[in-house]
Amino acid sequence: MRRRFVIVLLQIVLLAGAVSAVAPAHARDGHLVRDTSLGLVRGIDQSRSAGTFAWLGIPYAEPPTGHLRWRAPVPHRPWPGIRDARRFGQGCIQEGRMFSPAPSGPHYGLDIRDGLNKPVGAEDCLTLNVFRPSTSQRNLPVIVFIHGGSNMVGYSADPMYDGRALARRANAVVVTVNYRLGVFGWLDLPGLKTGDPHNDSGNFGTLDQVESLRFVNRNARAFGGDPSNVTVMGESAGAVNVWALMVSPLSKNLIDKAIPLSGGLQFSTPSSARTYAEAFAGEALGSAGREGDVVRRLRSMPADDLIRAQVRHAETAGDPPRVIADGAVLPEDYHSAIAAGKYRDIPVLAGNTLEEGKLFGSAIGAFRPTDYERFTWQYRFDPNRPSRLKVRDFIVDRYLPAKRPGGWNDAADALTDSIFTGLIHDSMNSLRAAGHDRLYYYQFGWNQQPAPFDTVYGAVHAIDLPFLFRTFDEGFFSFSFSHRNEPGRLRLSDLMIASVRAFVRTGTPQHPGLGEQWPQWPRSLVFDAGNHTATVRPGSAEGR
Repeated sequence: MRRRFVIVLLQIVLLAGAVSAVAPAHARDGHLVRDTSLGLVRGIDQSRSAGTFAWLGIPYAEPPTGHLRWRAPVPHRPWPGIRDARRFGQGCIQEGRMFSPAPSGPHYGLDIRDGLNKPVGAEDCLTLNVFRPSTSQRNLPVIVFIHGGSNMVGYSADPMYDGRALARRANAVVVTVNYRLGVFGWLDLPGLKTGDPHNDSGNFGTLDQVESLRFVNRNARAFGGDPSNVTVMGESAGAVNVWALMVSPLSKNLIDKAIPLSGGLQFSTPSSARTYAEAFAGEALGSAGREGDVVRRLRSMPADDLIRAQVRHAETAGDPPRVIADGAVLPEDYHSAIAAGKYRDIPVLAGNTLEEGKLFGSAIGAFRPTDYERFTWQYRFDPNRPSRLKVRDFIVDRYLPAKRPGGWNDAADALTDSIFTGLIHDSMNSLRAAGHDRLYYYQFGWNQQPAPFDTVYGAVHAIDLPFLFRTFDEGFFSFSFSHRNEPGRLRLSDLMIASVRAFVRTGTPQHPGLGEQWPQWPRSLVFDAGNHTATVRPGSAEGR
């Protein structure tokens, strides 16, 4: 009897093993396999390290290559089986700059400097990433983040935009998106016209963002998100894109709240876009030709060659116009559109850093080192060890001492005002004049970096992002974050993420931890911290 029992037990065990071996993958790791409108995707279990699940590199549109280059995005075709979603997709093809991916792939590393001014990324790039808490909760708010980079550079795999901590702490689904950049994202060439107003707009990067929002709308529930509660968030050019989406007729029913940081309504005119496009085509081809022939030749050129032509053309014509007021995807006059009520009447949480301009010293010849040298020094800087680097190593003599009248601080303030302050005033005031009464604004003042970076950068453009994403360990600003300033910055990060958590649920960033009432625009709250404590104080858009 005992021998028969053992044999039967062994048969049961073997049968269970056989069933397990042939069971579909989603039966074994169902919490990682999700069923989207395009097919099944398998993600990553980060529950032990970060308390999250993630799905990376999900394509939301067909690769915009060949005949799809300079066309509106086409939804990706469904795939069979289970698609692996455990690696980031390539960043979109771009000219390598400080915030670009490395030449070897979509990651942050010292070799980013080796791609400066060269083609990096890939044309097959229209992917997005999804992060959510490792819980079974459903109907979570969704945050869709659009990266910055002047609409010329950037990539969703930048470690500064790692969505794990934000997803867990805000208890939300966080989505980060790639979209076409530079001449691939915005090109208003007459020969590209097809008769379709969206396709003819030249706003291919904008249309990519709309398509990604459509994917989110269709698939939010697959990842535990609420498709009726989507906040679109972006910084710098990403904020320009958020504002553009707010006035685009294509975003109807796709966005419910907006968090535009360090950017505003800023469109290019169709005439400037066409002038650039025609000159660029001549630069790329080296000769003129019939329109159809020009387009055929441009579509057949390697993507890297087009980026090289963009770099050459920038020497005389600057960067290509982006976010074009075409009259179909985007209104010809956003002031008139807002005044007429043709915009998304949704809560807005905007923000600026107090020393935005300190990232743009190259514009006034203030930086002494080349970008290659500056990136190298910053990458190798250990914030926990004394350094021989001085302010003079970074800033040229005519702007020193930094605190003197006309010095680096004053020059950076002028850049802040000329590039950013006017934009945010114009954008927020336009909504206010239209009767919008859910406008919130913050200013970010943290400048506790180890010397000399507290003076060279301080509360510089984009320095608030590591606080919002709680991504201090890796990325462009990692030289800023020391053991010494850790207690204060972590408390400040907690306050900022709690504000986002409240905003995406209620439409107001107010929460008890602030200790202050968050007023409506043009009043603000100023977020700051010393080495040990965080502070929140009343502020105003009119002054620092």
